[in-house]
Amino acid sequence: MPADTIVLVHGFWVTPRSWEQWITHYEARGFTVLAPGYPGFEAEVESLNADPTPILKLTVPAIIDHLESVIRPLANPPIIIGHSAGGAFTQILLDHGFGAAGVAMNSAPTEGVRVVPLSQVKSTFPVLKSPANRHRTVPLSFEQWQYAFTNTFTEEEGRRLYERYAIPANGGILWGSVLANFQPGHQDTWVDYNNDARAPLLFVSGSEDHIMPPEVQRSNAKHYKSNTVTEIREYDGYAHLLPAQEGWERIADEVLDWALAHS
Repeated sequence: MPADTIVLVHGFWVTPRSWEQWITHYEARGFTVLAPGYPGFEAEVESLNADPTPILKLTVPAIIDHLESVIRPLANPPIIIGHSAGGAFTQILLDHGFGAAGVAMNSAPTEGVRVVPLSQVKSTFPVLKSPANRHRTVPLSFEQWQYAFTNTFTEEEGRRLYERYAIPANGGILWGSVLANFQPGHQDTWVDYNNDARAPLLFVSGSEDHIMPPEVQRSNAKHYKSNTVTEIREYDGYAHLLPAQEGWERIADEVLDWALAHS
């Protein structure tokens, strides 16, 4: 039976609100759309900015457990689309046996991907400049947001989206993702790259993405050695906040059509 539900997974520095246009777009195509927040993200953007305590309590295992609890009761495996850190979480969910197909959009890398472009270093420097940030939530200034998320947007549009979407990120998780490749044993973002039972996976990259440039997704995709479908598409001229950039409708339709064809 074709997938009838789409699960949208957001990344760091934003909430499910960042999917607002995709939710209505996919609902108009007749799909049930779920956009679960991380544990504690029932609050709105404004509340999380006023009190980021729920962000500080986050862990990757807790996020994955919560997402799995949303997906497990569904009658049919959904299509899972994740953006940024949500792309890494989508890979983990697929590796755990969830989903009919997955799309990892401007995805953060899973464990073992060691490509670190300079623009990524600059984008994440507000967090990684101090080990003390492992125990803090770290917001982005508008200038930092504009560089990392909306570098191809007008300043006016970038500021509007900053005010509507931006929240602090959990410094501990970001530090953990950096250290994962240098610690023994499997860490929080580990996946089995040889898992032949994994659902088909599409990586989507924006050519102008600063925080998760295309070379990160290309490297991530090459790590997969399984016999399942793993493909990559790059969209020219798109920044990290691709789901809100002009022309997003075409990408939303194309990735959904890919997922339906491969699920």
